[in-house]
Amino acid sequence: MPVPVCGAPSPGVPPVDAVPTLGRVRLTHFRQLMEDEFGAVRAGSISRDHVFSALDGRTVAQALEGGTEPREVWRAVCAEFEVPAERR
Repeated sequence: MPVPVCGAPSPGVPPVDAVPTLGRVRLTHFRQLMEDEFGAVRAGSISRDHVFSALDGRTVAQALEGGTEPREVWRAVCAEFEVPAERR
């Protein structure tokens, strides 16, 4: 049985540079900020149901799916819900 070489791609696994790690980290952080601020249930509801004028009439989910940076979406959420500056 061949021994895997460190750094060699595994069959069926995309190369490391093909996975947008930074994007996922930022999105994960965004979701955590939402849950910390609003709680898991309300954060989900806000993401799916609340339409933000600052996001061109889209919901959080629509804006993120459309490619808007999580940081920009978080700023819109903070402004809309008057999140205190120390938690932004």
